[in-house]
Amino acid sequence: EYNKKYLNHNSLTDIITFEIKENKKISGDVIISTERVLENSKKFNVTFTNELYRVMVHGLLHLLGYNDKKVKEKEEIRKKENHYLKNI
Repeated sequence: EYNKKYLNHNSLTDIITFEIKENKKISGDVIISTERVLENSKKFNVTFTNELYRVMVHGLLHLLGYNDKKVKEKEEIRKKENHYLKNI
């Protein structure tokens, strides 16, 4: 519903991040679809918790200014995700 309402996307997603620019603070809203996270955990043969951590890190990276619209951006954000997931 949020994907359609706010982003005009007619597709499913696991996370949506809305950045709020506030005095150079990192701030925003992150909406996670746990149903989609569960589906993806089964699809990628990882635990639900692992997949949830991945989308949480992904959302935080968006709040830090990383994008994933282009191929290079997707590669960079995935590398960052993997880097931070190793530390969890």
